[in-house]
Amino acid sequence: MTRKISNIDKMRKTLDEIESNRFSARSTPSAKGLRRHAEPQLASDYRSSFSLDVDRILHSRAYARYIDKTQVFYLIQNDHITHRVLHVQLVSKIARTIGRFLGLNEDLIEAIALGHDIGHTPFGHDGERILSEICYANHIGHFLHNIQSVQFLDKVERSGLGWNLCIQTLDGILCHDGEIHNQKLEPSDSKSFDILDIEITNKKKKPAKPLTPMTLEGCVVRMADTISYIGRDIEDAIRLGIIDRSDIPDDCIEHLGDTNGSIVYNLVTDIIENSFDRPYIAFSRQISDALIRLKQFNLDHIYLNPLIKKSYADIRALFNRLFERYLLDIRDGNQESVIFSAFLNSKSDAYMRAHVPEEFVRDFIAGMTDRFFLRQFPPQMRPKLQTTLANPGK
Repeated sequence: MTRKISNIDKMRKTLDEIESNRFSARSTPSAKGLRRHAEPQLASDYRSSFSLDVDRILHSRAYARYIDKTQVFYLIQNDHITHRVLHVQLVSKIARTIGRFLGLNEDLIEAIALGHDIGHTPFGHDGERILSEICYANHIGHFLHNIQSVQFLDKVERSGLGWNLCIQTLDGILCHDGEIHNQKLEPSDSKSFDILDIEITNKKKKPAKPLTPMTLEGCVVRMADTISYIGRDIEDAIRLGIIDRSDIPDDCIEHLGDTNGSIVYNLVTDIIENSFDRPYIAFSRQISDALIRLKQFNLDHIYLNPLIKKSYADIRALFNRLFERYLLDIRDGNQESVIFSAFLNSKSDAYMRAHVPEEFVRDFIAGMTDRFFLRQFPPQMRPKLQTTLANPGK
């Protein structure tokens, strides 16, 4: 018996045709979205593959926890300082703007952008470095937030079943590293899930090993990650009294501007002009050099500034204490422990079989918000919140 063609079938066909007419030949069509596990029921879903990925990420528990995840400045009582939830929205907006002008798939861009930092620990990159030290010492490889983002979405969410996202989405998340500077980024050949898994294994062993996205959309998000934070971190640092606007290097101001708005606009415009109708995403040499200098300025004056490291030793001690406590609770079968009640008791047999206790603890701690992490300790052990980081020398 022939299945009757529904209006939804017709609409999906129309949307595919719109994509083929509007998108660049170098874009990633939604029809090419490939999942690790087949889902026959998706045949009746009117959403495109990558639009469905966006919805799954938005409805994940890990996405909800973005609301209280540090971006750069932690233990600060200031409602106007950037947190992860705002950062990923900015990355999404900036990347979709670039993608629209280049004729790329905005649904795929949005999925990668919204999911790219889901694996971040509490207390930002400092928390990431601390947890990486602990994981390496416990023989489960280095901890990197991009790998953990894939881990959450593919292996931890939905009681350990994962969201079965498309490989193009997971690959873009894995390869998003905005800390690495590229003047030009050209996508690698198509990847399989086996290759993705191998890249994750190798990256845990050698964190410096470079990864390249398999799609132009993934390349755009990686560039947009840098664009979204570079000027925003400067504005936050000025607001907190760590730097003055006049501290920004003159040559950076000349090419990029001295406000977040001008920096974003100039970087986005340069990428569009230098990437249109090309098989890569690129900055001009002049803008790329200015961005390198601005990133170095941020590193020297913001990220490594002792003013934002006041509580680092305390946070490091708490991470170590928490990891040891939960690992001991698992080995002792302490069902009263929060790692059982808030995490392990809801996990599938497949998750439990595929991981060792050290990985259970890693996944639990990495998923914590800053506040939940601190609530695991009595008030007298928690570092004090600050209202300002103002440099008295300024």
